[in-house]
Amino acid sequence: MAFNDCYRLSAHAVILNSEGKILLVKATYGELRWGLPGGCIDPGETVHEALERECLEELGVKVDVLYMSGMYLHQTFDSHACIFRCEMPENANIVLSREHSEYGYFSIDELSEVQRYRVQECLEFDGKVCSARF
Repeated sequence: MAFNDCYRLSAHAVILNSEGKILLVKATYGELRWGLPGGCIDPGETVHEALERECLEELGVKVDVLYMSGMYLHQTFDSHACIFRCEMPENANIVLSREHSEYGYFSIDELSEVQRYRVQECLEFDGKVCSARF
């Protein structure tokens, strides 16, 4: 990869409710998938700024970023996804953007295999950032 080449990088939040369930949002584009809040890093942004901006845009809530637990290669899109443990203020009022039609809280067993793997590593974070390819 040359210095001036572009590369895709995204940041996503693992947010739990009081019951320990994981917050997912359902996209209104593409394959209408459920996924963790977050998205692509814009030019000139740090990974933390991007995560905070994406969560504010998608959820209407400012999140507190606690730690980054992993960085995963998404081979289909030749991109990396950074996974962060985040918290929302208690009793936050979620207001979705047009990019998402629904949100919900799911047990880890209800997540897709890849999401389950990334979230499990996030929740079991021991101070060492994980990586894997999918």
